[in-house]
Amino acid sequence: MNKRRDALKAMMAPITTQPSPEDRQTRTPVKSGSLKAMGLSLQSLSQDADEARALREQLAGGDHVVELDPALIDPSFIRDRLDDAKAAEFEAFQASIAEHGQQVPILVRPSSQTEGRYQVAYGHRRLEALQRLGRPVKAIVKHLTDEQLVVAQGRENLERRDLSFIERALFAARLEDHGFARSALTAALAVHKGNLSTMITVARSVPEELIVAIGPAPKVGRPRWEQLAELLTKTGDRWRQAIAVTGFDTLESDTRLARVLKALSPRQAKATRQVVKADTGTPLAQVVQGRDRLQFTIEEKSAPAFGAYLVEQLPEIYAAFRRRADA
Repeated sequence: MNKRRDALKAMMAPITTQPSPEDRQTRTPVKSGSLKAMGLSLQSLSQDADEARALREQLAGGDHVVELDPALIDPSFIRDRLDDAKAAEFEAFQASIAEHGQQVPILVRPSSQTEGRYQVAYGHRRLEALQRLGRPVKAIVKHLTDEQLVVAQGRENLERRDLSFIERALFAARLEDHGFARSALTAALAVHKGNLSTMITVARSVPEELIVAIGPAPKVGRPRWEQLAELLTKTGDRWRQAIAVTGFDTLESDTRLARVLKALSPRQAKATRQVVKADTGTPLAQVVQGRDRLQFTIEEKSAPAFGAYLVEQLPEIYAAFRRRADA
């Protein structure tokens, strides 16, 4: 860094003397690669300056990091994630913090109810890991309104690890239940008003108990959840049987949703097969009756030309059927 700064200072120094003709003749031309390296150095210095300026602004605004006792920190008043992390995944996350330390501070605000306590805006997993390790928590303390807290909570989660569709939808519904305006919800979730309305509609159409049982389903988007919401209008509480199946809670979250959809979807009737025979016992045709289709297959070897005759007579047969039905 010092070398880059000295190099920049030398490059920007004023020229006080003119080069001699001999110097101009013997001077080595600057290669394009050197110019490119110089440009990269200037860009890096500019980035360093931007970062330093941002840090100064944060410090001036009180955004300095302090260490707090994790026992003094309470969770946010609105949950934004569905608990579905595998124990092994969280243990690996905790082991990383144990080895490398807490790299990113959490954001908290002073409790409005108890002096000396705090409430998390974001960083719940880091807080839990440090609680288990018995280590202090690095945190930025800010005086935040409820709306500022949920906006910070939503934005940080979007930047660090995207919430699944149903997590965002449930978070939006919970925020609305707490009386937050739609403008605060769109800011917290960074979504358009139309998309926000759809998310809230889906979250209110699926019982929260079922959403929690299924989990975040990170690979599943809006259409599958809308399909589930539609099925629930026709199947009532049948979903309770689906989530009560032994081993359901050990499945992956996406698989759980697929199992519930399968359990609630109308069952396809099995097709029936029938062989039509002549009075001599010779097979004439095979009939396959499905849910909405009747398939008629002529045995050409056993009854040659019968298929062509049947096709020719089919309009008259149908007309006779209609006359009988109207009688």
